[in-house]
Amino acid sequence: MSDHPETDREQTFLEHLVELRGRLLKACLAVAVVLVVLLPFSRKLYQYLAGPLLAQMPEGSHMIAIDVASPFLAPFKMTLLLALVIAIPVVMYQLWAFVAPALFRHEKRLAKPLLVSSVLLFYLGCAFAFFVVFPLVFGFMNRIAPEGVAVMTDITRYLDFVIALFLAFGIAFEVPIATIILVATGITTTAQLGKARPYVVVAAFAIGMLLTPPDIISQTLLAIPMWILYEIGIVMCRILLPHKATEEPADQATS
Repeated sequence: MSDHPETDREQTFLEHLVELRGRLLKACLAVAVVLVVLLPFSRKLYQYLAGPLLAQMPEGSHMIAIDVASPFLAPFKMTLLLALVIAIPVVMYQLWAFVAPALFRHEKRLAKPLLVSSVLLFYLGCAFAFFVVFPLVFGFMNRIAPEGVAVMTDITRYLDFVIALFLAFGIAFEVPIATIILVATGITTTAQLGKARPYVVVAAFAIGMLLTPPDIISQTLLAIPMWILYEIGIVMCRILLPHKATEEPADQATS
């Protein structure tokens, strides 16, 4: 059986554009449907999102809205992003359906579980940020506030803050996928990944410093999971790609 992309015929460039447009429209439609369903609950959803901060604020404190349109725009923006996150499986499926015909059989066998795992890991990273990181960070921030300072966070700035953390932890939790791709493509090996461990630990704390607020708690809570997920990625490479474990990278083999 020949190892070649499973296409009945070669599509023209225009046909590819038409198919891509159809896939994008279906992905946007999925996001729009979820958005319409969630919009009536946007205020309650924002209140739930603000829960970790409100739980740590002094009694009698509350959030504020500086801009005139913030009471409407902040919940709407949050609901739109939530709709996109919920619709990610549909969006990824449309991407897969567009790319899959051009992939080889062995690439499909590896790509499918990686796509599913990447979505689940992104959700896991966001959940870790919301349930673990937020309470610790907001509690720390409120405890170090100078005496006499009333802690009243603007709802728009709070939303931007938590979105940045969601993205940081969601992307950071993709480390195992990145390591598997690096090994599968022959760029590196598990042995070399193991040797690079000290540099990865330093890089994880540097990334945590850049992507999180300037406090040691959130930086550490991002860096340590990245390191653990890096180790998990190495173990998964040894299980899923045993023949790649000790092979030389492609560039070294060529030289």
